Amino acid sequence: MDTVTTVLKWTASGGGMIAAALVSLDLGRRVTGWALVLFAASALAWIGGAILTHDAALGTQNVVLLGIDLFGAYRYLIRKKPNG
Repeated sequence: MDTVTTVLKWTASGGGMIAAALVSLDLGRRVTGWALVLFAASALAWIGGAILTHDAALGTQNVVLLGIDLFGAYRYLIRKKPNG
């Protein structure tokens, strides 16, 4: 594995772990929203690593997760909290 792929995968892994910790701490909507942005960045790094290693399963999984993360970030950071 080349250096770029290694850096991408470790960056993705670390970002995912930090984002998961932030979500689990339940520090409020804003922090959770930013954790989802970090999850999205992690997914992008995983997609890059998957492309470089020709790993279709990893790439497909993270394309789906990227969509989920972006939707969640929108809900927590942009959309107004629904009343009720």
